[in-house]
Amino acid sequence: MYRLFLRSHLVCIRFSAHPTQRIVGAGQISKKRGMATKTIGTHNGTFHCDEALAVFLLRHTSTYRDAALERTRDPAVLDKCDIVVDVGSVYDPQKNRFDHHQRGFQEAFGHGFTTKLSSAGLVYKHFGKQIIASEVKLDAEHPQVAVLWLKLYKEFIEAIDAVDNGISQYSAEEKPRYRNRTDLSSRVGWLNPAWNVPVDAQAVDSLFVKASQLAGEEFFGRLRYYAQAWLPARDIVKASLSTRHQVYTSGEILLFEQFVPWKEHLFELEEEHGISREALPLYVIYPDEFGGNWRIQAVPVSPESFESRKALPEAWRGLRDDELSRVSGVEGCIFVHASGFIGGNKTKEGAFRLAILAVTM
Repeated sequence: MYRLFLRSHLVCIRFSAHPTQRIVGAGQISKKRGMATKTIGTHNGTFHCDEALAVFLLRHTSTYRDAALERTRDPAVLDKCDIVVDVGSVYDPQKNRFDHHQRGFQEAFGHGFTTKLSSAGLVYKHFGKQIIASEVKLDAEHPQVAVLWLKLYKEFIEAIDAVDNGISQYSAEEKPRYRNRTDLSSRVGWLNPAWNVPVDAQAVDSLFVKASQLAGEEFFGRLRYYAQAWLPARDIVKASLSTRHQVYTSGEILLFEQFVPWKEHLFELEEEHGISREALPLYVIYPDEFGGNWRIQAVPVSPESFESRKALPEAWRGLRDDELSRVSGVEGCIFVHASGFIGGNKTKEGAFRLAILAVTM
């Protein structure tokens, strides 16, 4: 999977107003101030999340910001459009054609990702950096733009690509325990008219506009979080990793003076810096997010794993308060989880003492 290689800083995003979604009838030519307006083409009828998002993203580029929208399957009409997504059986960036339904199409995002792209992924691959740079007010070549571009593909776009292309998250042998129809692709799909409700093409086009806005607003909401919260956390984790030997000689204890989402950043930074298996941090100390207490947490073997590199000592697990303080020999203990992945103490010094003991036991 991809790797991240930058020093991040807080990015202030001033989101622009969403461009008006205008739909023109087949073959019409839209004008603005005497100049021909660009036209985005996509298919009519039932709509999906991928082209709804693709259209929204294009309308956040400098070229297609004021573009009209043509929903049709008529090749003659599509040929008059300035850019066409999700229809036409052609993928050719030089000709502004971005379909993925044709036989033999296997385009992927690259950078370690292998999922076949939908129209959303195709548009994002070619225009995503420009869109992100515009929203976060940075040059398109700024390293933070590349980080956000990769992060948003991993966490947002790839799932839309996979759903539209019928790619399951799990093998056919694995039976899911429940159904989940609350993802973005499903929510866009629910905006289509029911099969037994009579509607005309204009009504469906209006619903497409609503779907496009829904997908796009969620995309920019995610971008806002990653730029303003996720990315700044990386600096804090990087600083803690670089000073860990000052905190504890072996470097096996990380100290955060404030609560910060650290897991994903830690694993990527460890790989980036080539830290050997023997030198990996084992415990993280940080203040409780909502109180004045402190936590000690065992680093998992992977960001999603419940298995720890070295769980807190078995003798402490499941104990609380005075009994835990008595067994561990550390005053102010609050708890240690039964699995040994996390514990608490009333003070930073107490949490640090627990970490030292856990390293040496």
